[in-house]
This record gives sequence, C-alpha cells and structure tokens, in this order.
Amino acid sequence: MTDHKPIDSWLTDMDGVLMHEGVPIPGADAFIKKLRDSGKPFLVLTNNSIYTARDLHVRLSRIGLDVPTENIWTSALATAKFLDSQHPGGTAYVIGEAGLTTALHEAGYVLTDAEPDFVILGETRTYSFEALTKAIRLINNGARFIATNPDNTGPSPEGALPATGSVAALITKATGKEPYFVGKPNPLMMRSALNTIGAHSESSAMIGDRMDTDVLAGLEAGMDTFLVLTGLTAKADVERYPYRPTKVVDSIADLVDLV
Repeated sequence: MTDHKPIDSWLTDMDGVLMHEGVPIPGADAFIKKLRDSGKPFLVLTNNSIYTARDLHVRLSRIGLDVPTENIWTSALATAKFLDSQHPGGTAYVIGEAGLTTALHEAGYVLTDAEPDFVILGETRTYSFEALTKAIRLINNGARFIATNPDNTGPSPEGALPATGSVAALITKATGKEPYFVGKPNPLMMRSALNTIGAHSESSAMIGDRMDTDVLAGLEAGMDTFLVLTGLTAKADVERYPYRPTKVVDSIADLVDLV
C-alpha cells in the first residue's frame, strides 16, 4: 500500500465477498462490525437489481450480517440516480422486479408502455416473451435502451441462470441497439456510490471477488482494489488480465485489521 492515502471509505461487493449462496463468509460479520464501529463511510454493492435495499437488509440480517438499509447500493439505485440526473421526471417501460421499479418511482419516474423515453432492462426470474417483444418494438420506435448491469449469468442452487446481459443481447440482436449498462464494471456505479456517502476515490477502496467487474470498476474509478478468493476469480486467473488489484487476499477476514 506504499504511496497510497489511508483508506477512509469502503465499498464492498456482496455475493462472493460477504456471503456465498446464502451463507455468510467467515470474517464478514467482523468486517461489517468493524466498519460500523469505526464510523467510516461504507456501502455494500450488488449488480443484482431484483431486491430493494430494505429487502437486502433483511436478507443479510437473517444470516447475521447487520448492514443498515442506507449502506446498501444496488444497480437499480444507480440506474435511477443516473436517469434522474440525465432526464429527470421521465417515463420508462421496465422489465424487472421491485428493486428496480421502486427505485425509479422514488426518483420520480412514471412507468408506462405508451411512448416511454426509455426501455429499462433489469434482473428478473420471469422474463416473458411478451414483455421482451414489447421492449423490442418500443426501442425500434425510438425509446432509449438502458440495462442495469451486464452480467450474463447469475447463480442458483441448480446452476447458472441467464441474467440481464444475456437478455440484453437478445434485444440488441432484434433491434440493432446496444444498451447503456449502468452497473459494474461501469465506473459510474462506483462514482455514484462514492457520491452517495460523500467519499473521495483516492482515499477509498473496493473489495470484490471478480476481476472483470469489481476490480475493473474500482480501478477505473481511481480506487484501491482488493480481490478476495472466496468467489468467482481464482488466484491463477489474475494473471490472465492486463490489470492488477492493489492486493489479493484469501478472504474478507484478511481485511478486518485494515479498517
């Protein structure tokens, strides 16, 4: 950590860092407690747009991780904040769940399928052919295409599930229009998170389990980056990338003393 400013603020991914398939990762509770006791600004991030921050607070509490609602930042919240800054009070046709629709409502957006300004694609477990067809036609008629995150697959107990990135590719194939992805690895999500807690990138760190989203987004936002090996990226995989995290550690437990 030579020549780096002290870390005053922390951003951390959720899945693969704090929990794995609904089970807390050893050390996650101690890390969150140390953050809360320190008073340092922090956010727990997720590219998943299905759940509201309140939903995630309850889900984390059930496994012993006490993360306040205001310390949770999702791609849905980042998307709503982005749209509010770009086109306040707009209209949108949305494919997604409560996490996304709630965030857009709270940002002052009207959800409609009548000549919307935007088509917004988020995560859902029930993508319908009818909804996708409507989205394709609205984009062909001039609606701008936004997607909450570029993840192609998501985890489930039975195996991989198609996620927002895969469904966005289907829409792109049918319309010729690429979406603007708000979530990681877009550094916009990092910057909106930092702005939310009043933090500066040069004195902040991002913890993640993926080189291609967490580390890349943190790096491009100008933050220190920590890769934990409790998720998708193995230590041997790091060498395949043309960039490096600030540090690779076994798990979140190794970072408790840095807070």
